[in-house]
Amino acid sequence: MSPNGTIVSDAKNTWCPGCGNFAIQHAFRYVIEEFEKEGIPKERFVLVSGIGCHAKIADYFSLNSFYSLHGRTIPVATGIKMANPDLKVVCFAGDGDLYAEGLDHLIHAAKRNIDITVICHNNRVYGLTTGQYTPTSPYGYRGRSTPGGIHEYPLNIIEVMLGSGASFVARAYSRNIPLLKRIFHEAILHRGFAHIDVLQICATFFNMTSFYDEHVYETSEANVSQFDVACRTGQQWNYSDHGPIPLGIFYKTERPSLPEKREERTIDRKKVIQDILIRNS
Repeated sequence: MSPNGTIVSDAKNTWCPGCGNFAIQHAFRYVIEEFEKEGIPKERFVLVSGIGCHAKIADYFSLNSFYSLHGRTIPVATGIKMANPDLKVVCFAGDGDLYAEGLDHLIHAAKRNIDITVICHNNRVYGLTTGQYTPTSPYGYRGRSTPGGIHEYPLNIIEVMLGSGASFVARAYSRNIPLLKRIFHEAILHRGFAHIDVLQICATFFNMTSFYDEHVYETSEANVSQFDVACRTGQQWNYSDHGPIPLGIFYKTERPSLPEKREERTIDRKKVIQDILIRNS
């Protein structure tokens, strides 16, 4: 606990005014405080951040944390979870480091169903380095590195996560804090790999507030266990210049997570050894 009596640290906050990271920080703080009331102490949480504006969130909380390399939050988080499965491990990453350099780690973590929560601050731009394009920037985006506009279509990360086997897939918006809180809470409780793509406003280099406010809507979550429904919902918007943009939990299913699988294999090996010893006795 910081000297000011909250889990928010006394570190000077240097995010730009209007940055969507403030909303993510506020929602996550609320969720941690709720978990403490439910009997899960803050010491059980470990935050792993990448490199970018989002990563400062590790400085702004008085919680266990680890700064990783660019795009490498998931390998670090995986190691922490495997070493101590009782911990609640949460990755904070940006679209630049998670969906570019870190995409291979993201895909295989979803495939393994490692029991961690990944929160992507997706502002669709490299904000810390002043405006270069990322894998989710729209076709034609003009930035510092592409003044003539990019000639690539954006990556639909929802489809990627569903196709990779993620057992919890959701999208939130930094201007909808109640939804952020609910999804964060459910994702952390989920036993398995949880991915949340947060449409996070970058007020300085790519302010999409008006567009998002006009196009987002909260989708029905009545059929979150149905994969085909999740796929159709995820295909409604591909980070292009038109909507509609569904928000909410798209898919949620239960299956063994990586630490549970490892424990099962350990038990199986012990049983095999015991059987061999009995047969040879």
